[in-house]
Amino acid sequence: MQTVQIKAEKEYRGLLKEGYSNQSEIRTDKNQKSADKNEKGKPFEEWTKEELYQEAIKANVPGRSYMNKKSLIRSLRSNQN
Repeated sequence: MQTVQIKAEKEYRGLLKEGYSNQSEIRTDKNQKSADKNEKGKPFEEWTKEELYQEAIKANVPGRSYMNKKSLIRSLRSNQN
């Protein structure tokens, strides 16, 4: 089952009725923002490309030297999960 991002409590309740009952598979925007933070305490979008690149080195992301900022963010998010 795919991870679903939701923005509102009403939408969350609707998803529960449809069978998305596994809490680990449903992530609210608030949880997404907190998942993007690390010791720096800010979301990836506020990081510089160099900071993202250094984090990608730590996470051993393949192809990181060819990635732009958006790709680095996407790779780091997928690597966290």
